[in-house]
Amino acid sequence: MIQSKPDLPRLFSVLEATWPAAAQIDTGPWTLREGRGGGKRVSAATARAPWRLDDVSAAETAMRLMGQDPLFMIRESLTRSDQTLDVTLDSQGYDAVDATQLWLAPVSALCERPLPRVCAFTIWEPLAIMHDIWAEGDITEPRLAVMDRVTGPKTGIFGRVSDSPAGSGFCALHEGTAMVHALHILPDHRGKGLGGWMMRAAAFWARSKGASWIACASTKQNTAASALYQSLRMEAVGGYHYRMLTAKEDP
Repeated sequence: MIQSKPDLPRLFSVLEATWPAAAQIDTGPWTLREGRGGGKRVSAATARAPWRLDDVSAAETAMRLMGQDPLFMIRESLTRSDQTLDVTLDSQGYDAVDATQLWLAPVSALCERPLPRVCAFTIWEPLAIMHDIWAEGDITEPRLAVMDRVTGPKTGIFGRVSDSPAGSGFCALHEGTAMVHALHILPDHRGKGLGGWMMRAAAFWARSKGASWIACASTKQNTAASALYQSLRMEAVGGYHYRMLTAKEDP
């Protein structure tokens, strides 16, 4: 059965389930996340209810007690609360960083062409060479631990060019939507079309698991990734950015 196109709240739910924090706490108007070095996405606080200015201070204190610097995710065009939070944090000296675009397509759109032989594979557990490729892209143990935490269907994506290991990625499934994460291609093998084949391999895997949609997230400054997803006829459907405090140097 083909599931309906996911809206933004559902996509953020997929993002959460397929790249989960080590711990998540709903307290007051916030959802707080413990990342354990897994990156901003699993460490950022988000607003889940109307908040006041003193609630921001309370969230900052809680994040510091967790051993993390204050960090908030602003989900663009999702709620008025997020929009107001963005303005408030800006006035409090928070910098906007890592503007990120969400991309979405029907799985069927990426399954129209058969995969070339010995080009892209889906496999779980990841091979040692896949770990080596991820390490080249600074996707190391804390982020591999994020993959291990996923409880739903998941797979690694292994890409090869001319019989040489060339790319590694991760894909997981939640509520009929597959989300691709940690897609990294070695510099010597970029520009050869491998990224597209790895995304298609993920789509074939997702279809075999009953998914109707495939999604991913990439920073807006990553123009190569944006060009790849556009070439696959994926649609830009929304996004998010972070607000973080920058340490001030002593005068």
